[in-house]
Amino acid sequence: MAVPVKQGAGGRPGRQQNMPGPPALYNPELERLEIELLLEGIHRHYGFDFRSYAFSSIRRRLWKRVEGEGVRTISELQALVLHQPEAMERLLLDLSVNVTAMFRDPHFYKIVREELIPLLRTYPFIRIWHAGCSTGEEVYSMAIVLEEEGLYDRARIYATDINDNVLQKAKAGIFPLDRMQEYTENYQRAGGKRAFSEYYTAKYEHALFSPSLTRNVVFSQHNLVTDRSFAEFNVIFCRNVLIYFDKQLQNQVHRLFYDSLAMFGVLALGSKESLRFSKYEPCYEQLNPSEKLYRKVR
Repeated sequence: MAVPVKQGAGGRPGRQQNMPGPPALYNPELERLEIELLLEGIHRHYGFDFRSYAFSSIRRRLWKRVEGEGVRTISELQALVLHQPEAMERLLLDLSVNVTAMFRDPHFYKIVREELIPLLRTYPFIRIWHAGCSTGEEVYSMAIVLEEEGLYDRARIYATDINDNVLQKAKAGIFPLDRMQEYTENYQRAGGKRAFSEYYTAKYEHALFSPSLTRNVVFSQHNLVTDRSFAEFNVIFCRNVLIYFDKQLQNQVHRLFYDSLAMFGVLALGSKESLRFSKYEPCYEQLNPSEKLYRKVR
């Protein structure tokens, strides 16, 4: 999902630098009540469940939307969101923070080539799930790796996110041209085997990536919190998504991933995430501890 918040949550509940927040004399207890009511309303009216997300992160992003909508309180935001679906769309974009890049964390993709690809060669058909795929940069990155390793034609990639707006961007495969230098450097450091420019066509201020990279990709809306498993996978990528969930919700999503992985399938988490202290930790072995690759063994 773009996930409903992506990249380093946490921090004190106080107002952060350059981040919108409540008025200085705002009642904290009233504020928490308003936020709980808003999240309950969103869940019951739209089906998006943010009730178990890290409070400090949700709080900051709600106040950002309060400022963006030109209202004064969380309660006013609630009235707007529940009565105007377009306001809910704008809020969903704020809650689904999309921090991503092609070949982000190049060493991770280098390990994918060296340690994951040999495992995938043993399968006649490969199913991969990018959960919380955001605008698709990591999906295209994996498609390129599979293409270069001669595995793409026997692979199917499922790219899902809670936010349909970012899924549409992912499907289009159009990214800012000014990021191509960064992406090229990432690709090279990740062990790329060709000229990165072979994969896209530059036009005006955008780069259009080859449609061949998505010929075996299925883009679909999916909510990690409320939706169930929909297939059996050999690999699940869900990087820097779970850091926004509380412990109960993390366990809930880990159950979804466990149920969705084939035996000896691989789960790839983000650098700040871990299976430690999860009830499913005994079900996996560490394939690569530093890059958070886990293999289901029971």
